[in-house]
Amino acid sequence: MSSTNGHSDKIQSQDVTEGLGRAPARAMFRAMGYDDTDLAQPLIGIANPAADVTPCNVHLDRIADEAREGLHDAGGTPIEFGTITVSDGISMGTEGMKGSLISREVIADSVELVAFAERLDGLVILGGCDKNMPGMMMAAIRADLPSVFLYGGSIMPGRHRGQEVTIQNVFEACGAVATGQMTEAELDEMERHACPGAGSCGGMFTANTMASISEAIGFAPLGSASPPAVDEARDAVAHETGRLTVEAVKERRRPSDFLSKKSFENAIALQVAVGGSTNGVLHLLAMAAEAGVDLSIKEFDDISRRTPKIGDFQPGGSRVMNDLHEVGGVPVVLKELHDAGLLHGGALTVTGETLGEALDRVDPPAIADLDVDYLYPVDNPKNEEGAIRILTGNLAPDGAVLKITGADDWQFEGTARVFESEEAATEHVQAGHIESGDAIIIRNEGPKGGPGMREMLGVTAARDGQGHAEDVALITDGRFSGATRGLSIGHVAPEAAAGGPLAVVRDGDTIRIDVPERRLEVDLSEAEFDARLDAWSPPEPQYTTGVLAKYAFLFGSAADGAVTSVSADPHQSTSPSTASNE
Repeated sequence: MSSTNGHSDKIQSQDVTEGLGRAPARAMFRAMGYDDTDLAQPLIGIANPAADVTPCNVHLDRIADEAREGLHDAGGTPIEFGTITVSDGISMGTEGMKGSLISREVIADSVELVAFAERLDGLVILGGCDKNMPGMMMAAIRADLPSVFLYGGSIMPGRHRGQEVTIQNVFEACGAVATGQMTEAELDEMERHACPGAGSCGGMFTANTMASISEAIGFAPLGSASPPAVDEARDAVAHETGRLTVEAVKERRRPSDFLSKKSFENAIALQVAVGGSTNGVLHLLAMAAEAGVDLSIKEFDDISRRTPKIGDFQPGGSRVMNDLHEVGGVPVVLKELHDAGLLHGGALTVTGETLGEALDRVDPPAIADLDVDYLYPVDNPKNEEGAIRILTGNLAPDGAVLKITGADDWQFEGTARVFESEEAATEHVQAGHIESGDAIIIRNEGPKGGPGMREMLGVTAARDGQGHAEDVALITDGRFSGATRGLSIGHVAPEAAAGGPLAVVRDGDTIRIDVPERRLEVDLSEAEFDARLDAWSPPEPQYTTGVLAKYAFLFGSAADGAVTSVSADPHQSTSPSTASNE
């Protein structure tokens, strides 16, 4: 194989395919049907988390098959292997949700291990459900093999009584039933129509946020995030991803060659412009840590201050990913931001182009030329600032995360109602006990304390379904789903189990939230705070054996992405390989 950028001709798979001593390895390959031609080509892994546990992933074998054909046609040898997934939508509101964030780490570990052990030359990293995407990209960053991200695509919206509905509507309907605003019969009817087939949740929730980010950060070609799971265009994207991966292998185009601080800043700008999930903060911090890119949680707020919100999708709006696809997809938003000077057009991508060059080639339509009610030009945005706010104060010294889904000038003062778990808070809310001005504190749900930092769409949806999205605050060291809206503040750091201030809040304390000033505070003197902390003792571990006990020990702070890799330092300086892309 020739080299075009100064690398040697040797590829990693030759460790297992060439030489007399590798006859046993070749014999093993031949047992699986590989021939001499296959073994002479680059061996490229297809990391496929297909499973029957979630509609997000149930169709991924079809997508992987298309990628396989693309690899084969371009002169690569596909080697498919599996990894896990969990369904956030199914486990939401249960103890099982504690496994969700852990699955990100297991995916990253397992894909990295296969790529390393089998001496693969490149990767197609395939994702459907929320944690697949960051887990796959983290694995590719660690392995530093030529890799292209491939999204399985989102679900089409369902229809209920003449209206489009998504899983968010079903969660919120549960709250409406609890207060008599909807009958159980109507909820049953909605349940049967909300999810019509395969694909990830359709709004700008975590899956579609991370898929969109994969384009902005350079891990996936432009236009690849938006085709629905059931659309023929999704198959074409998969085939092209296979071809592009072979090209990246031949050109030795690795994540360390195109990921830079500017790439991450582009990803954040896209996230805040479309109203993306708060989970994007957690995952981008983790990916940056793996890449050795110095990224702090404060920078999300800095970028959000200068980047307007120009997309109005669920959960704040009514539109879904397919609506964006029909007018040109994520490149439409990227073009608007780029033309306004809000992106680094010189940032490199997996295609070998800069982001600016890729946008010129794709040539998406301008938002001003579109007759739609969910995309806004930068000079007349939905909100003057982006959707992500990073709050600090005596209740969150290391930061907390809020997504703006409506008005962005919230100032709230309320009374703390403290719960030691999601279950206790959910029972209280679903029973209809909340009142305007309540500040629901849910603690010991952080990365270590949960463990696993559960998403809490059940409790937020129950609140929102009762009409309290903007006058009852929810504050937690856990996470909120990408489908969450309203006054929902998560990722409070340091977490309660680590002795963070949230640990000593009591019922009746006054909580103040000032969104314009980015403040989250409890009305306590420093002396009272210190006295309470002196009297506090850490809670007993929830689990003492098994995978949850292990990750409770390994997880770091949410303010740094809740990473577990011992090699990943979130405060590390940019590595030499990425510095050239600055």
